[in-house]
Amino acid sequence: MNEPMAKWACSVAEAELRESLPRRWMHSQGVARRAAELTELLGGDADLLASAAVLHDVGYAPRLAATGFHPLDGARFLRDGHAADERLVRLVANHSLALLEAEERGLEGELQAEFPLLDDHRLVDALVYCDMTTTPDGRVTTVDTRLAEITSRYESSSPVGRFIRRASPDIRAVVGRVEAALAAQPR
Repeated sequence: MNEPMAKWACSVAEAELRESLPRRWMHSQGVARRAAELTELLGGDADLLASAAVLHDVGYAPRLAATGFHPLDGARFLRDGHAADERLVRLVANHSLALLEAEERGLEGELQAEFPLLDDHRLVDALVYCDMTTTPDGRVTTVDTRLAEITSRYESSSPVGRFIRRASPDIRAVVGRVEAALAAQPR
């Protein structure tokens, strides 16, 4: 791949989401804009974060939804269909504490075996921050507003409903860590 990874990632995400899931495409673009705000914090990994941000929900595309668990479906598509960078694929697979939702769906073994969580917690946290501070329409929001919005869309007994209740304290903690790191940056 000669072009920057983020440019390639944007074209892939757009091809998969723009027509079939326009609101999801708006969200993905908003998450990518949030990632651009973290460039100085991540230095050389900024392109990787931008790529993961725009691709994190690609597994929702109807033609890719094999398991119905979008992090796993998206990661498999990127790995198998595009031979994408391993760290990118692992970020997409594990975005926003996906392992907890995988447990709710009985897919944790598959997710962990195929796409182990990255050791670089800065990147993992940054992607959680970007996703969990962006509305479905791609606007900036607070983590509490985003969590309330997700909760309102799913029955409490659904896998996502159970997951979001379990994950909310950890999501808030991650967003807090990223916000603290941003506040500590020299201006």
